[in-house]
Amino acid sequence: MVKRSIDKIHVPFYLKEPLRFECTSCGACCIASDDYYVYVSQQEIEKISELLAVSRAWFKRRYLQRLPEGDWVLAVNDDETCVFLGEDQRCRVYSARPEQCLSYPYWSEVVMRRQDWVRESRRCEGIGRGKVVSKKMIAALLEQQLEGEV
Repeated sequence: MVKRSIDKIHVPFYLKEPLRFECTSCGACCIASDDYYVYVSQQEIEKISELLAVSRAWFKRRYLQRLPEGDWVLAVNDDETCVFLGEDQRCRVYSARPEQCLSYPYWSEVVMRRQDWVRESRRCEGIGRGKVVSKKMIAALLEQQLEGEV
């Protein structure tokens, strides 16, 4: 019989320690860096264009860019801020924001390992603040993200 050490089994960080998050509306998550994009689905394009009361065609020309792979992403301003980040550091389409924005910071690349959560906390001042976020909610958001990638 082979004994397996529990330490060798990878348990996602968000299941090991309680995570706290409270958005401070600093806008840091709305600043592009490296190859960071906010991907939008056709359904999200429809929803935001309806909120703005513009046609989908006009919306795509004004607020989106298409990546070489064919995906649609939100455009960024010259200062690398999201095209929808207002001067008050608030999202101008908050009620219709994309799923990617809605689920931040509960992305697999942020919550699976402690060092990634700590690294993201340097960018986002809301990480580590507020109430403990339920593991169940984080798992549900991660599941939604996986479903969206298929």
